[in-house]
Amino acid sequence: MTAWEASRTVDDGDMVTTGVARGRDRLNSATSTSAIKENVIIRLAPRSMAELFRNIPGIRVEAAAGEAQNNYTVRGLPMVNGASKYIQIQEDGLPVMEFGDLMRLTPDLFVRADFNVGQVESIRGGSASTFASNAPGGVINLISKTGEVEGGSVMATVGVDFESYRTDFDYGGSLGNGWRFHVGGFYREGEGIRETGFNASRGGQVKMNVTKQFDGGYIRVYAKVLDDRVPTFTGTPLLVTGTNDDPSFADPRGINSRTDSLLSPTLPVVLTLGSSGDVRRRNFNNGVEVQAKSLGFDAQFGLGEWSVTNRFRYADQSTRNTTLVVSSAAPAGQFATRFGGAGANYRYAAGPRAGQLFDAAGGNGLAALAFYSDNEAPDVSNMTNDLRISRVWNIGGGDLTTTAGLYRSNQKFVSDIGFATFFQDVVGGGQAVPLNLTTAAGVPVTDAGYRNFGGPGAAGNIRNNDVTYQTTAPFASVNFAKGKIAVGGSVRWDNSRATGNIMNDSGVRSFDMNGDGVISAPETLVSFVPVGVTQPVNYSHDYVSYSASVNYRIAEPFAMFARYSLGGRAAADKILFTAALSPTTGALVNSGAGDDSVRQAEIGLKFRKDGLVLNLTGFHAKTDDTNSQILTNPVTGQLELNSVTRAYTAYGLEFEGGFRRGPFSITAHATYTEAEISSAENPALEGNIPRNQPKLLFGLTPQFDTDTFTVGANIIGVTDSFSQDVNLLRMPGYTTVGLFAQVRPMERVELSINANNVLNERAIAGISEGSVPASGVVMARPLYGRSVSASARFFF
Repeated sequence: MTAWEASRTVDDGDMVTTGVARGRDRLNSATSTSAIKENVIIRLAPRSMAELFRNIPGIRVEAAAGEAQNNYTVRGLPMVNGASKYIQIQEDGLPVMEFGDLMRLTPDLFVRADFNVGQVESIRGGSASTFASNAPGGVINLISKTGEVEGGSVMATVGVDFESYRTDFDYGGSLGNGWRFHVGGFYREGEGIRETGFNASRGGQVKMNVTKQFDGGYIRVYAKVLDDRVPTFTGTPLLVTGTNDDPSFADPRGINSRTDSLLSPTLPVVLTLGSSGDVRRRNFNNGVEVQAKSLGFDAQFGLGEWSVTNRFRYADQSTRNTTLVVSSAAPAGQFATRFGGAGANYRYAAGPRAGQLFDAAGGNGLAALAFYSDNEAPDVSNMTNDLRISRVWNIGGGDLTTTAGLYRSNQKFVSDIGFATFFQDVVGGGQAVPLNLTTAAGVPVTDAGYRNFGGPGAAGNIRNNDVTYQTTAPFASVNFAKGKIAVGGSVRWDNSRATGNIMNDSGVRSFDMNGDGVISAPETLVSFVPVGVTQPVNYSHDYVSYSASVNYRIAEPFAMFARYSLGGRAAADKILFTAALSPTTGALVNSGAGDDSVRQAEIGLKFRKDGLVLNLTGFHAKTDDTNSQILTNPVTGQLELNSVTRAYTAYGLEFEGGFRRGPFSITAHATYTEAEISSAENPALEGNIPRNQPKLLFGLTPQFDTDTFTVGANIIGVTDSFSQDVNLLRMPGYTTVGLFAQVRPMERVELSINANNVLNERAIAGISEGSVPASGVVMARPLYGRSVSASARFFF
């Protein structure tokens, strides 16, 4: 098959390979699985990995951060501090990061969806507990093309109503004598969907693989080089009126929450005091820079009746991640009085009006307290090996499949995180500038906009980590299938060993940050890490996960299953700088804090016949969680990082369906969830619904496909939820509508247009405040507004 023919072929394959011992038909597997195929990905044209993952049943995504650093969870499992604690993001069957929620180091930093991706597989629920470490909620796996299709394509894409220029390519095929190859990648640059005032996105990746196929197996070598720069968006001020139960939101004058940001080339240079005692200086325009170089191999072969599979990858990964976090915003007069006393005022600290009094009447009158989070992580490399051996035995007229394996990974976590806090105005279009604050007596409170060189809240957030996590996990499974019944069980023992050193700040000092020989007011408030004063990390912790299931193939098109599982997730960095570790030896003094457990029960029905697919799964989960959570202090209005220890309960229904008849097809998914905080460090929260947890997630994608054109829509929505665990301020639900069309005017040519959020819905994924504040301003995290792109693709 050629690449052109593959683009016109409907792939109805229903085999699952992720999170199971051996590949199985979905109706013969007691799991909840889904796959998004390559042609669907191209039509949807997601602006980020998060936008793509919103199309997976059961997955809740907060996709407001941009191309990376988004938040993911599944089936009501808590999203306490963002990232992807309970879901593992994989590339070709191995984790991108061993832990999905290391501070400021989300897995989606190091992976991109391009023409190399053949399909995205997902598995939700307890079966993932025993076939992957640290993934009790599920696995999302990006599976690469490997050259089965001859030829390739190149596609040029341009933003119609935003600045972006991108080229994707891929090519593959046979090399003869059982050899085949595939190579592909992308490059793009531009300001992006949100206006920043500078070229915020630039970079790309190249991936390649070579496979030797032989009787009974194959061996494959692959490599990847990623060098990319993207912005991250953490919040936009919105005006709020009404009540907590029925709030109304509006954009401040001069800023569009759907297409603007508070990023600007005029914001101050990033200055933080590193753990070495030297000032770290960085241009904010460099944003989030990531580099990844990986080399791996897969092998599968037979040894008599046994099948052996081994996957290995080493990924050299690093990032310099400078993010603007807008902590809070309010009318400038309120902020000036709060931080400078009665009669204090703001002046512009940069730009064409530098030195002039802040013009509250001419704009929206708002000032923002923002801070830079500057994370230099020179080594977050990951080495992973997964070996498994399997055999099918014929016993008692049935098939007994036995699998044993050994998983080993080494995750480096070298990171130096600093903060610097400043004032700025609330202006979009890449025009925001820093603000200086002076008292009524004319005494400067700030310098070049900076208020202090640290976080806006309490001390303890500046952190230096040099820790290595080694995970060793033997695992085994059995599955006996006879007639219509299949019974299975699996067990995994995880041992996590952590060694290294950590440091963090405990106070402030005076330091000449800008090197001008004068100590200004903010330079007397410099958070610092005492040079050479380290705390050891040296502990080993283990836990057991298990899963048991039964699958009943009632008839050829119909099956049902049940499963019960216990899964674990190592605590990793969430117990660093806490009382769980001895400050003198680094030993784990509270063994219960070494991992968090997830207990899950599932029962499901599956139907597939004549183009109709229906899957329905009921689920119940109990989760213990030790974590940290960013909250807005209701007294100061500033963000603070707090430790939390909680238990959660969630239950609900997950639906996935599809129908195809001739040129028409439709897919749909919906997840209904009831969730609550069953215990908490603050008893007042017990019985409340976790923040940002809607009762219903849903999606619908109708499509009409002919030889000459394809048209369709992608509708994704959520119902309302509470902004914080206190359950006061309700965030409105939203529905985003995407439209796509492809035209094939001639052989091997395809023209397409894609519009995301075509109705320009204000879709709020999160709000920092727990109730309507007296200032009438909240910090919200909205999704992208309307964005339209056009593409031309040529096959060869």
